[in-house]
Amino acid sequence: IAFGLERAGFRFVWAVREPPKAQLDLPDDYSDPNDVLPEGFSRRTAGLGLVCGWVPQVSILAHRAIGGFVSHCGWNSILESLWCGVPIATWPVYAEQQMNAFEVVKELELAVELRLDYREGSNVVTAEELERALRRLMDNNDEVRSKVKQMEVKCRIVLMENGSSYEALNLLIHKLTAHIL
Repeated sequence: IAFGLERAGFRFVWAVREPPKAQLDLPDDYSDPNDVLPEGFSRRTAGLGLVCGWVPQVSILAHRAIGGFVSHCGWNSILESLWCGVPIATWPVYAEQQMNAFEVVKELELAVELRLDYREGSNVVTAEELERALRRLMDNNDEVRSKVKQMEVKCRIVLMENGSSYEALNLLIHKLTAHIL
């Protein structure tokens, strides 16, 4: 990841976290991320990127400076990215993420393929693969970026008064409360 980010040369925020200590544990932040980064990476990317621990993902995605998002493709992450109009480079890790990645890349054309499948025991991508995906992701003339911007508008319209989600929720509320009264 470090070499791919460095090679691509784009500004970045990279949340680096320790692996969970046990199967059901949450990951922790490293006390010093430099302990796990390549020698000299922080110096070479100073002023270009920020390596940190946990970040509020939606707040980051909502910032106007964010041009792309490398995501594991959990459904919430996809929805948050679309809501914010930020295109995704897909890197599924487990469970339904592989299906989600396929759907947003191949079926909906709302994401750029970094990886579409996960491989048990080895989900490593090369610096070249990451660089290639980042370059496509950050291409302002790319069709994916245009479609994601259109989807951002649609996401917001459905929640407005008389939008489809707004109306569906009202219908559900009426059906549920009709039996209570």
